[in-house]
Amino acid sequence: MGERVIVCEVGPRDGLQMANGRMATEAKVRWIGAIAAAGAPEIEVGSFVPPRLIPQMADSAEIVARALEIPGLAVAALAPNLRGAQAAYAAGAHRLSIPVSVSEGHSRANLNRTPAEQIAEVGRVMEWLRGQKRRVRVQAACSTAFGCSIDGVVPPAKAIEIATALAEAGADEVALADTVGYANPAQVRALVRAVRAAIGAKLTTLHLHDTMGLGLANALAGLEEGVRRFDASLAGLGGCPYAPGASGNIVTEDLVFMLESMGFATGIDLGKLIAARAMLHEAMPAEPLHGQVPKAGIPKTFRAAA
Repeated sequence: MGERVIVCEVGPRDGLQMANGRMATEAKVRWIGAIAAAGAPEIEVGSFVPPRLIPQMADSAEIVARALEIPGLAVAALAPNLRGAQAAYAAGAHRLSIPVSVSEGHSRANLNRTPAEQIAEVGRVMEWLRGQKRRVRVQAACSTAFGCSIDGVVPPAKAIEIATALAEAGADEVALADTVGYANPAQVRALVRAVRAAIGAKLTTLHLHDTMGLGLANALAGLEEGVRRFDASLAGLGGCPYAPGASGNIVTEDLVFMLESMGFATGIDLGKLIAARAMLHEAMPAEPLHGQVPKAGIPKTFRAAA
């Protein structure tokens, strides 16, 4: 059995929020079910934001409820503020993801708050959750940690400062997000080391995009630095509506192929994962689907790690 790496599928949230059009609720439920049946241990299924801002996520409460019916699946949802966190909690989500931009420009465009104000919001969410009966894990994601399409260069010291503040605010986990896909492997290695030195094991996850074609290379750099949790999106869907030029996430199929080929066990059946693309294409036929492994096919040399 290979060393375990957790891949969180974010296509139903991060992917569909940028789609041209809306996936019907029933189609979304079937697609999530197919991804779960392939062995994905955790899926970010929705976002608790005002529907007028991201109409693709208007059915998130129902989607969370339906996803909870899948045995063994960890159901995650994004919540940008206390109101969203309360709604996600009421829907039954197991984990909340709260975005906190490192760059000022993206923070104001995405959340209409400064980074400091959003850190304070994370503190309010954690305080409210401590008073609830059910335990919910909170991951605070440092968006634009590696660069910003609005502000440009993001100093590493600023990302370390934000990550440290989030850990101190009580977040269970911290993720580093390359929201616009500008990172390079050397940058990933350096920032992972620096943030881990500041907050230790609370740094758990890398959320990577493939804008410059370096997504998998950056994942490998993180893997070599000890990161064992990655976000990815089936068919490479995704982006950020408030980050001009941001393209899709790293492709789940390609990431799983790389990890399993290297001997890291994901628990995901690559053939079943690729088959789940058919449901996505049927529901969203105009949406481009990315990925080298689905294009080439699984080679005869491939051996799963598990």
